Amino acid sequence: MRKIFSLLVVISFFSCQTDDDAAYQNIPIDFQVPSNFPPLAYDMTNNPLTEKGFELGKKIFYDGRLASDGVVSCGFCHIQEDAFTHHGHTFSHGVGDGVGTRNAPPIQNMAFQTQFFWDGASDHIELLSMSPISNEVEMNGNIVNIMNMMKNDPQYKKLYKQAFINGEINPENMLKALAQFMTMLTSTNSRFDKYRRNETGGTLTQQELEGYAIFNQKCASCHATDIFTDNTFRNNGLPINPQINDFGRYRVTENPSHKYQFKVPSLRNIELTAPYMHDGRFYTLEAVLNHYAQGVTSTENLDPILNNNGSLGIPLNSDEKAKIIAFLKTLTDHEFISNPKFAEF
Repeated sequence: MRKIFSLLVVISFFSCQTDDDAAYQNIPIDFQVPSNFPPLAYDMTNNPLTEKGFELGKKIFYDGRLASDGVVSCGFCHIQEDAFTHHGHTFSHGVGDGVGTRNAPPIQNMAFQTQFFWDGASDHIELLSMSPISNEVEMNGNIVNIMNMMKNDPQYKKLYKQAFINGEINPENMLKALAQFMTMLTSTNSRFDKYRRNETGGTLTQQELEGYAIFNQKCASCHATDIFTDNTFRNNGLPINPQINDFGRYRVTENPSHKYQFKVPSLRNIELTAPYMHDGRFYTLEAVLNHYAQGVTSTENLDPILNNNGSLGIPLNSDEKAKIIAFLKTLTDHEFISNPKFAEF
């Protein structure tokens, strides 16, 4: 009887092991760059995309336990239906009802970009997450506490084992998983994209086409390529808010020539991401274009492109503004903002 019982235990052990092995298969994700996009900026050689890596990154992204209050997750300020921004909030909100001094930027097509945050505080998609996680006003997370929480969570233990060969729960793997999730947050199927790729559903109206032509003349030098950013930092002539006096890129480099320069944001899904600018001062696209047409001020380090022999801004009449806005709305990607694979569990 004892021998039979021992044999059953062995059979049961190997049976469970086989089931686990099947569950632990980590299928690679075949990431395809759309034909109208520039090449990837992110080298995924040391962090190849996999289904379990993405799943782990998604769980971390939506987990409020990373914050000191157990509530404020990455997804708290980056909401999918708002193109992963904090729509309607001038400044980002954090733990303890803390309020920052900048508008939460969208997180889409990150793997095609080389600088992150309004001031470029991070230049690598695998590192950028530590900034909001550790920031006292945002998530105020403690990495030691976060690791301990994950090590005591059965689901995290399983996912880390599935996602990474070494199976370790450590900060490096946590950041790599978040990078995999953010890499997959690609907005590539707007009506404009389908127009560019000559696909079904890519018809633009005459007004939108004329807006695209005006945009290429007057806006595309900064909002370049189909990513709609050139990844540079510029002073776009916003009147300085004396209550904040945000020095922008200078806070990172301490180079005086970088004062009041902020990253050129992508315009994808811009219809959904109000308010606009680094400090969320404009609530409509009309207000943004009015600024460029007649509100640019000659502040320190104003971008030369906005100063034409003493004439500030970009000449735009009301008809041109309406056409540009019509074009910008073709950049709304409804598939992206409703895709269930990006949604919270």
